[in-house]
Amino acid sequence: MAATFNKPIVIDCANFKQVARALTIVENDLAGSRELLKSLTFNKATPIIGITGPPGAGKSTLVNSLIDLLLTDGSKIAVLAIDPTSPFNFGSLLGDRIRMASHFNHPDVFIRSLATRGSLGGLSAKTIEMADVLRAAGFDYVLVETVGVGQSEIEIAGLADITMVVLVPEGGDEIQHIKSGLMEIADAFIINKADRADADLFANNLTKIIAQKNGEQPPVFKTIASQANGIAGLAAFIKSSAILPNKRRELLLTEKAYKLIQQNLTRHINKEKLRHAVTEALNNKDFNLYSFVDTYV
Repeated sequence: MAATFNKPIVIDCANFKQVARALTIVENDLAGSRELLKSLTFNKATPIIGITGPPGAGKSTLVNSLIDLLLTDGSKIAVLAIDPTSPFNFGSLLGDRIRMASHFNHPDVFIRSLATRGSLGGLSAKTIEMADVLRAAGFDYVLVETVGVGQSEIEIAGLADITMVVLVPEGGDEIQHIKSGLMEIADAFIINKADRADADLFANNLTKIIAQKNGEQPPVFKTIASQANGIAGLAAFIKSSAILPNKRRELLLTEKAYKLIQQNLTRHINKEKLRHAVTEALNNKDFNLYSFVDTYV
């Protein structure tokens, strides 16, 4: 029998079991999940901080170091670490949190891993819903670390109040980053592993390109996350930006609404059943993908 919520649900960030239970209900579309989401109330302006960038840039290590500094003023922090889902067995390793093991038992840090559930951009609609559950719970910061999946990383702009793009000195031709749309969505750039060769040159070139592209100048930070170098400036930027009005509020809410509408319209489609249906349809020598989609929908 579906649970019903006649009044706003109070989720307390001090009660991790309660938070985890609410996230599980939402993530798995269990009974009462829609009612729970509709009943959420937000009593503080909790910023959602998106951290994106290519695989191997050191995002998880950066988040781990960042948590240490954000905790210094007694803040409570929630982390959503997103891992890609296999398109073949629908499984996910959920391994990024291994790099955050030092914070697992910290009473002010809540860490949750989740899978992309096949979303090409690295963010499923569930990410939006779960981030809102964490906001409603009263955390001071919600950090969302994406899988880093190339050009579709720009999806983070539809979720995060502050978007930070992590790059490495050997990341390649900066022009590719412009093409991917990262220049438009970043509030800050982080050159991690800045002890490597040509880090200064990369940072200088990136700074010039940003100015030419945007006319504005998002800051460029150089960090060595494994040694916690440069993290203090990054933490200060987050704290100062969190209190500023969000100039992209309409964009953020539009993107969130679009993603949630997509989910609602496709809720009845099970991807595993879809794969079986495609397998059967392929036995027909006249198989046409577009005809199949029309009949399936």
